[in-house]
Amino acid sequence: MTDKLPRRTGGDGDGPDDTPMERLLREAMNARAMQITAHDLRPAAPPTRRLRRLKPVYLAAVPLFGLAAAMAFGVLGFRGDTVADRGGPGPAATVTASASPSPSAVPTEEPTPADTPTAAGTETSAPAADPTGTGEPAVPGGAATPRSTQSSTAPPTTAATPYTFRGVKFKVPAGWRVVPPDPAGTSLCVLSPGAPTGAQPGWTQEACEPYGVLITAYNTADEAEHAIWPTAFDLDSSSGFSHQPSCPVWGHPYVPTGPYTKIGEPAKSRDIVAGRAISKTQWQVTCKPGEDFTAQMWGLKDDQVFITANGLKPDYQPGLVSILDTIDLSGRQAPSVAGQNDISVTVEGLTTGQQLPNDGTPVEFVVTFKNTGRTSYAQVVPQLVAESYAGSKGAVTGTLERANGAGSWKALTIAPPAAGKPVFDDAGPLAPGNAFTIRYRMKLTAQDGAGVMPVTVSALVAPEQGPPTVIGTRTVPVRVVAK
Repeated sequence: MTDKLPRRTGGDGDGPDDTPMERLLREAMNARAMQITAHDLRPAAPPTRRLRRLKPVYLAAVPLFGLAAAMAFGVLGFRGDTVADRGGPGPAATVTASASPSPSAVPTEEPTPADTPTAAGTETSAPAADPTGTGEPAVPGGAATPRSTQSSTAPPTTAATPYTFRGVKFKVPAGWRVVPPDPAGTSLCVLSPGAPTGAQPGWTQEACEPYGVLITAYNTADEAEHAIWPTAFDLDSSSGFSHQPSCPVWGHPYVPTGPYTKIGEPAKSRDIVAGRAISKTQWQVTCKPGEDFTAQMWGLKDDQVFITANGLKPDYQPGLVSILDTIDLSGRQAPSVAGQNDISVTVEGLTTGQQLPNDGTPVEFVVTFKNTGRTSYAQVVPQLVAESYAGSKGAVTGTLERANGAGSWKALTIAPPAAGKPVFDDAGPLAPGNAFTIRYRMKLTAQDGAGVMPVTVSALVAPEQGPPTVIGTRTVPVRVVAK
């Protein structure tokens, strides 16, 4: 059988001889290999600038035995500076032995969010994933970014803002705004989100209605004494709303031609705010048929702080309540007259918000009176009063007793004393720096319904003529629980 392929010549005796073409290719390969030196084989220098993302360049080595077959189809060459600058001549050719190399053969650098240009040519972070499925990208470490097309009537997303006025700390609800107050004024207007755009700085106190909440704080006894409105008297009055010349009807407040008309009797209640008993009175009023409004007033009487809202739209009542809930009076000095705070009154065993059952269960507590002033008092009269509240429907009907030294208890009057000069039999001297302690026991009855009941302890001085003078006081609001 005859070979169909030509016989090679010039072999080494162990195989067929090379053909003339193979011999020429071998000589060319050897000549090219002799040009490669050790300098060409050193590692490439690291890049000195940030690499841009390029199309992958697929690199691989091939065995020498396949070079001849590859060269039969042509010589493949690439510039070495597309990958790295070697600083000198590199190999004439780099070839691949794979027709479909894997893209993972060459690592590429992924772009960071900072590399993503905006339409304005600036750099910005790429939006994060939407974990809530609302279509709003999430901000790292925060809530979803609001969309620019969000309706103006949507609930506000900003947090409440702390604010301090005359020592009264509170938080302005999101969407509400404060009218810059008169530096010499005693009131501050906080406007609701529904206030018209014309509600700008310079509005008077009256103009706060019906679109906002008025916070009033009297810092001195003189301010409280000469105040026209709001006052503790207005809070207790059946017509305490009627000081305003305008009719605060939402949307079109105006000055009425005739007097207001009260609808029914005012509703009164008590609660606990800032660790103190706060009283509320609410009136229903009509200016003329079909134009009614609700007037609301809260008062912290001992601190001479009042919050009023006349005609406020019910939609903004939650914001009003949030203002009340965040009131903090810890840094405020209550107004006082000379000697009013000479006696420090502390109560142990009865705390703010403590629940007291109305089933006759005795509750014992201790009150200490200490002279922290410079005046020596010959007769200091201790007095404890359980003030009336909505649940009591009048005077509290429980009992109050004071512990005697012999281990017995002495009955006292739990309700406020009647008009006229009360009879005191527990008065005693109290020099500066000295103190005395009294143990009390209180029992409530089923007629004392559920509600917030202020328990007020006072140190009094009873002159020969006229009413007693308060030289120290402390009020502890408790919650009566019906059993």
